[in-house]
Amino acid sequence: MPSNRAVAYKGPGVVEVIDTDYPDFELHDGPGVNPANIGRKVEHGAILKTVATNICGSDQHMVRGRTTAPPDLVLGHEITGEVVEVGSDVEFIKVGDLVSVPFNISCGRCRNCKERKTGVCLNVNPDRPGSAYGYVDMGGWVGGQAEYVLVPYADWNLLRFPDKDQAMEKILDLAMLSDIFPTGFHGAVTAGVGVGSTVYVAGAGPVGLAAATSALLLGASVVIVGDMNADRLAQARSFGCETVDLTQGDPADQIEQILGVPEVDCAVDAVGFEAKGHGSDSGHEAPATVLNSLMDITAAGGALGIPGLYVTGDPGGIDEAAQKGSLSLSLGTGWAKSLSFTTGQCPVMKYNRGLMMAILGDRVHIADNVNAVPISLDEAPTGYAEFDAGAARKYVLNPNGYLAAA
Repeated sequence: MPSNRAVAYKGPGVVEVIDTDYPDFELHDGPGVNPANIGRKVEHGAILKTVATNICGSDQHMVRGRTTAPPDLVLGHEITGEVVEVGSDVEFIKVGDLVSVPFNISCGRCRNCKERKTGVCLNVNPDRPGSAYGYVDMGGWVGGQAEYVLVPYADWNLLRFPDKDQAMEKILDLAMLSDIFPTGFHGAVTAGVGVGSTVYVAGAGPVGLAAATSALLLGASVVIVGDMNADRLAQARSFGCETVDLTQGDPADQIEQILGVPEVDCAVDAVGFEAKGHGSDSGHEAPATVLNSLMDITAAGGALGIPGLYVTGDPGGIDEAAQKGSLSLSLGTGWAKSLSFTTGQCPVMKYNRGLMMAILGDRVHIADNVNAVPISLDEAPTGYAEFDAGAARKYVLNPNGYLAAA
């Protein structure tokens, strides 16, 4: 049996590469595993040798100590891999297949899955709808920042790439299908982006850049990205976006300089609960800032896509309300303007095949747009630290050497 190494959360600000068990077709006790899931048989699953596994801003929230994640939790929900074993109940996925893994785990059997709401599957997390690999309060499915990982309901969850050689030529782009590209696309779609739309994206991290890419793919006339990080704003400009520097104040005035009016048709929140204030308040955390500003700058009758993460438990919240996910929202503004809101996990399976075909058809270059950079598994702690410091990069871990030529 092969050995296995993985990236684990050790405590606030600390991740380490550890030796861990090679997966089998059963859920075992461990950090973050829901007791009701211990002993759960997974003969419907597959074991993957990891091709690529990305560091995500959602992982970073945990590593900063901003969730209730326990020490030694194996991280990683953005997974691309090669199938090396399948369970006895797997019929269609075969050993040797190269696949993308949706970050949200779903059973394919429950009412929500059948309605394409795979982000809130009813059967994979005993505590509440929805699950993900290597994430706090998501059922305890072991993370994929590892050499090998178990994926349940393989026939349902795995997106097989049709041609392995072609896929390896575009592997850094395809590695974005597990989360950030569908998530950014979901943000743009739920914000109502269409041909000719003017769009504002709050946040120039990887999800924000993926949302901006998606808005352009959907036909937006102007995409404006707001952030406080000069390097990340430069990355947004590199593929045709306009930018707003939020250290200079609220976005409305800068949007008016670009569009001639201080509002946009559609807006996307790619920041989430660690938002900071704008202008003179830009160094201070103000978790409702983005949502309130988006309500101000979105035209009446418009919509907000909110793929940015919000949580119900934040030990580092600025006050008692924020620690429970209760924010001071100007809901009256949203109501008065008849704005629509869509929140929650992206249902990756709703979009990943179409986006795969756009990549394979050379219609989009998402890895370039988010500045995907491969690093080794052993470099993961450095990658986390640099990403936390604001590096304008999307770090892609390469545990088994597949990305040497990428």
